Amino acid sequence: MVQATARHLLVSTEEKCAELKQEILEGADFGDVAKANSTCPSSSQGGDLGSFGPGMMVKEFDEVVFSAPLNEVQGPVKTQFGYHLLEVTSRG
Repeated sequence: MVQATARHLLVSTEEKCAELKQEILEGADFGDVAKANSTCPSSSQGGDLGSFGPGMMVKEFDEVVFSAPLNEVQGPVKTQFGYHLLEVTSRG
């Protein structure tokens, strides 16, 4: 079964998510931005979610994680939890 590793950050508004994405695209470190802004418990690890397979995350998340290019910031992605930025770090 395919496994992926990814990191993400979670915020409550699409506007905040887009603002943080711009910061990262301008050179801010994804992990630092996640630690400072994400409301997910994974923020303490810089948003690192570890390794997981299809179906272990919500559908909207899975669709991005198992199709997006590696090491590119994706989002905002809306889920029942809020708005995410995702970065797939490996897949195989």
